[in-house]
Amino acid sequence: MIKANHIDKSFGTLRVLKDVCFTAAPAEVVSIVGASGAGKSTLLQILGSLSRPDAGTVEIDGTDIFSLSDKALAAFRNRKIGFVFQFHHLLPEFTAVENVMIPALIAHTPRTEARKRAEELLTLLGLGERFTHKPSELSGGEQQRVAIARALVNQPKVLFADEPSGNLDSKTKGELHRLFFDLRDRFGITIVIVTHDKDLAAMSDRTVEIRDGQILN
Repeated sequence: MIKANHIDKSFGTLRVLKDVCFTAAPAEVVSIVGASGAGKSTLLQILGSLSRPDAGTVEIDGTDIFSLSDKALAAFRNRKIGFVFQFHHLLPEFTAVENVMIPALIAHTPRTEARKRAEELLTLLGLGERFTHKPSELSGGEQQRVAIARALVNQPKVLFADEPSGNLDSKTKGELHRLFFDLRDRFGITIVIVTHDKDLAAMSDRTVEIRDGQILN
């Protein structure tokens, strides 16, 4: 599902990623671990098409993503890729269901269908009573679930998560970790997670360690 070959990335004179190769199979959950500054988030951003490498290629579902024009890449990202970050980035003026609908509306999904899909996902994630609540009226764990529903609304092939449980208490964190695997089993989605959490890494199908910009295993 994901194939990255010989990725290099520098910021100024600092070489952050050094000839990195990475793969993930369909419906596989892969954790990327390593010390702060090792290059984990930079790799995730490149795999997710948010940042272009200085060298190397990335294929997702058979498409060489960086051969696409900026417009075509944005459309591909909207259709095929979902993102969950440590900070949920929900829009405060919109309700939970409206936040989830936004990527579907950007993809020109009819509003009625977008709302139906958003409500189904929120219900699946245990937020059936929270459709009309704004982010400020939700707990941290609920906000993160809304963010996950938003990431899934366009039925992507791949979900990228960057420290998704970093701001949550231990109970909520455990629930969120189990949720990722439930979603994989239900939707057959490939999930790549950058995490410092040893419990989450241990649950994954495979763990990849980055040190000083290089993959160790």
